[in-house]
Amino acid sequence: MLRGLSLALALAVVPLVSLARPAAPQTQDEIFLAARAAVRADDYRKLAGYDAMLQGYLLQPYVESWMLRPRLEDASVNEVRDFLSRQKGSLLAEQVRRDWLRALGKTQRWDLFRSEYPLLVGEDEEVGCYALQARWLQHDASALTEVRTQWYAPRELPEGCVPLAEALIASGEFTNRQVWERIRILLEAGLVSAAWRAAEYLPPQEALDRGDLFAVAAGAQRYLDDRKKDYSRRAVRELTMFALHRLARKDPLAAATYWDHKLRAKFSRAEQGYVWGRLALHAARRNQPQAMEWYGHADVAQTQLSDEQLAWRLRAALRQDNWAEVKVSAEKMSPLQRNEPAWVYWEGRAAQALGNGAEARTLFERIASGDDFYARLAAEELGRALSIPPKGYAPTAEEVAAIAREPGFQRALALYRLGQRRDATREWIWSIRGMDDKRLLAAAELALQNEMFDRAINTAAKTQQLHDFSLRYLAPYREDVGGHARAQQLEEAWVLGLVRQESRFIPAIKSSAGAAGLMQLMPATAKWVARRMGMQDYSWSRVTDTDVNAALGTYYLRHVLDDLDGNPVLAAAAYNAGPGRARRWRDTRPLEGAIYAETIPFDETRDYVKKVMNNTMYYAAMLGGQSRSLKARLGVIAPGGTGPENSK
Repeated sequence: MLRGLSLALALAVVPLVSLARPAAPQTQDEIFLAARAAVRADDYRKLAGYDAMLQGYLLQPYVESWMLRPRLEDASVNEVRDFLSRQKGSLLAEQVRRDWLRALGKTQRWDLFRSEYPLLVGEDEEVGCYALQARWLQHDASALTEVRTQWYAPRELPEGCVPLAEALIASGEFTNRQVWERIRILLEAGLVSAAWRAAEYLPPQEALDRGDLFAVAAGAQRYLDDRKKDYSRRAVRELTMFALHRLARKDPLAAATYWDHKLRAKFSRAEQGYVWGRLALHAARRNQPQAMEWYGHADVAQTQLSDEQLAWRLRAALRQDNWAEVKVSAEKMSPLQRNEPAWVYWEGRAAQALGNGAEARTLFERIASGDDFYARLAAEELGRALSIPPKGYAPTAEEVAAIAREPGFQRALALYRLGQRRDATREWIWSIRGMDDKRLLAAAELALQNEMFDRAINTAAKTQQLHDFSLRYLAPYREDVGGHARAQQLEEAWVLGLVRQESRFIPAIKSSAGAAGLMQLMPATAKWVARRMGMQDYSWSRVTDTDVNAALGTYYLRHVLDDLDGNPVLAAAAYNAGPGRARRWRDTRPLEGAIYAETIPFDETRDYVKKVMNNTMYYAAMLGGQSRSLKARLGVIAPGGTGPENSK
């Protein structure tokens, strides 16, 4: 009887519990976070209520801006200017002014747009297009010239630039040639819908078939298999070239099989050169030796290669020890790209290999004073050992406190404390703009004191003359990271260099892919490692604990290093992109470590490996560890025996 009564009481209580409402936010911090949730849910009634409750709160202007920005097309000029006046100089004012200018351009309130546009601090493509339109409407012909940059950009044409592009087409300054050039650029970038919109500017006799265009995007081989087409039509040839490009992204050799003599004969010399250039690019990106031959076919057709194609041509030449071709590829790059440290270094190496020592030294001298990967390699070519610059300036407590009182930093710290890392970072970046070295170091110290290690590192790295490498190369949680590194017989400097690149020492950080913690472990990897280690109390909720994360991460790093013959370059590549890819990126012969790093097909992984190895140099110097050159650390990558990769 008592048991039945207890059950009845329990059933009676259940509805009461299920109907209970979540506790209302009490503190201003809680109210702010509730306001953030309300704006994400488009609940502006709730948002207005929270705004009223946050008057006087440091972050209240955020809530006010969230209420204002969606209705900028209809808001009164006085209301918007009042907000901009009260928030003058802030990131929020910049964001609202940018959105307002977009609204003014869209609604064609040009007088107001022209008065507000000069007050915008940063650049914005959409607003920039409206600014060009505003000038064009005042008969400034140079605006039409400047819109060409937008036309040839691999992205959707901003709304404000559409009328200008159409004016160029109507006047005949943009012909079918320019339309096709844009279509090609968009298709190369995979922007098929944008390419179709550009194709609407073609005359009927050159029109693309929408069905065929999207069919090629969905299945290039099927389109190429059918050769019963009228290749005298440009649209058919362009779709065929798109299909070859699309297939070559996955399998350059298969695409080249379709591109036989019989098919090539149906294309002009320039079109043939274009196809060879695309095939060569994709082959080079997969480290396939055919790339250089195909680049040669593009040369015969006098094809103008893009900087991307030239960069991969240079990388393909590196893989073949073809230093003459390395030099030629560098010389053909645009001045802006040719002056990037990577290409200055490799051009110097080419000059050195070709017997021109004086030219090589001149090139190395241009970049050797920096602290990046290629600056270090160039300095080593000049015989200069690494030395940590002395601390250029130590900010006083008063200078750090003065920075802390600035509203932008106050907002950044408050947002960081509430877990709003993206907004906190934006506030911080906005606040340090234009700072001199002394103030940058004071701001970096403020970030360190508040355990914003990523901001401390990045801010200290911006100094030009006065440096503090102890801030640039922080080592928080060294007891956890270093202890587990030593337990796994890993070089502590290398592990710290990897952690710096993975997370900037932010324990709770999570990536969009789902990786978490100092060493950015994926759930499946962490679970597998915990099982291998025999970690009894493991759960995913513990992975952001610095000790647990360092234990799991260093164990996995040791496993990867052992699996890849103890080579730290391969292991770093594997940690970022997976062991299988790191193996496939080897050559069939021994390969200089720097060349392996430079020819990694994935942009992210290529940059990652260079930075991890460069970080290692600085941590080793600061910890008093092994005094080895970067070139020695990169070493030689043993041959893989399987040839270039054929799939990603």
